[in-house]
Amino acid sequence: MAEKADAITFVVFGASGDLTQRKLIPALFSLRSKGRLPGQFQVLGFATRPWSADDFRLNLEGGLKNYLGQTSLPDSWAEFSQHLHYLPGNFAEPSDYARLAQELAILERGPANRVFYFAAPPRYYAGIVQGLGGHQLLSESTGWRRMVIEKPFGNNLVSAQDLNRALYQVAREDQVYRIDHYLGKETVQNVLIFRFANSIFEPIWNRNYVDHVQITVAEQLGVEHRAKYYEGTGVVRDMFQNHLLQLLTLVAMEPPSSFTADALRNEKVKVLNAVRPIDPGKVKECSVRGQYSGYRGEQGVDPNSQTATFGALRLLVDNWRWQGVPFYLRSGKELKEKATEVLIQFKCPPHLMFPMAADREIRPNLLSLCLQPDEGMHLRFEVKVPDIQADMRSVDMEFHYRDAFGEEAIPEAYERLLLDVIQGDASLFVRGDQIELAWGIVDPIQAGWEGEQAPELSAYAPGSWGPAAADAFLSREGRAWIMGCGRHSPGESDDAR
Repeated sequence: MAEKADAITFVVFGASGDLTQRKLIPALFSLRSKGRLPGQFQVLGFATRPWSADDFRLNLEGGLKNYLGQTSLPDSWAEFSQHLHYLPGNFAEPSDYARLAQELAILERGPANRVFYFAAPPRYYAGIVQGLGGHQLLSESTGWRRMVIEKPFGNNLVSAQDLNRALYQVAREDQVYRIDHYLGKETVQNVLIFRFANSIFEPIWNRNYVDHVQITVAEQLGVEHRAKYYEGTGVVRDMFQNHLLQLLTLVAMEPPSSFTADALRNEKVKVLNAVRPIDPGKVKECSVRGQYSGYRGEQGVDPNSQTATFGALRLLVDNWRWQGVPFYLRSGKELKEKATEVLIQFKCPPHLMFPMAADREIRPNLLSLCLQPDEGMHLRFEVKVPDIQADMRSVDMEFHYRDAFGEEAIPEAYERLLLDVIQGDASLFVRGDQIELAWGIVDPIQAGWEGEQAPELSAYAPGSWGPAAADAFLSREGRAWIMGCGRHSPGESDDAR
């Protein structure tokens, strides 16, 4: 039986890296400022750089200034920084985990809960797991122990299964928190509230009324300093396997029996199980791949690289609710805007009785769930134009988070997720079986893209919405990509709006 502990220690593997400076420490500092951390807490950075604790604090101070957009920090930083410590070590050296255990005993001086955060490169994950298990650092005799593991969790199904097996040899599933920061965004969580707390949408959230669903995760930046990583990963592994499939499960899942971690994740697993497998030999029929012009000139990129920086994909969910409704997923780098959006296009009315011009078609209703950067919702519907017989135009009903709750209403995703880890709520984290199902979906796609039947690698201009082939892909099916949330669709004029 674990001894009750109120103190908490965060051990960050890879603490000298960018993630700790830009995300983890600002999130913990915010939680501390809001009184959401216990009085007794410590952060112990573990990384290969031969830093002192003062070096570590100075590095984090610079990151927090950038995060807050300030040249000086609040007075509370001086007190907070005294809880920050550093231990140089090698992730693959067993004796360094013995040193880590000794350092923790000195810092904690009694029972304490521990969060082990894997912010190191993924190739070290298995070694970190072995080091923790081999030195009894996951023993819960003096408090609970939880591991937070950043993506990518493996680089294919086999490696994900291997990592899961390594984890299960030293820990239980409820001790493992596979983090996807997209799930920590307030607007992503609101998809569930929107769907299941508003009864007006549930009757039409199915194949009888929905024509198709579009999910877009667009990035405005290129690969920047991640070129070496990205060359071996590409857009499918980097974005589709996690972010886009996570959003698909939120849109497509059935109402869970309760708002608990297992109930929510069970429904997500059912969706992934229902996604129709794609044969690698037929991937050309249901996907587009692209690469932005100039990618091959990026430092660390092969001059003849075939790595895709843009992908578009059609998936089908073979269940009663969604049978026959295509889900179009797309993501890419160097696109026109940074935006994450789920768009539901409803079917047109089956019969139009209004007298209209011969070339005038009624436009379908659209529901846009804007997850970033202009967080909110837009519902497009038709109204009559005044002073004419029966012509109509499209209008938007809009909701914006910042208008309703204020400019600072939406907290950083990592803040919410770290608080959930502390509280033991795994609702927004990915379970092991879900990870493996997601890899099972994308592995055949990646294999198809690397095979002889791969779709052409289409070039696209930076600052565009991707290759022309992506527009042609939907056009062949009588549809078009749409960016809702008050923005123009490709080729859509002000008059049409």
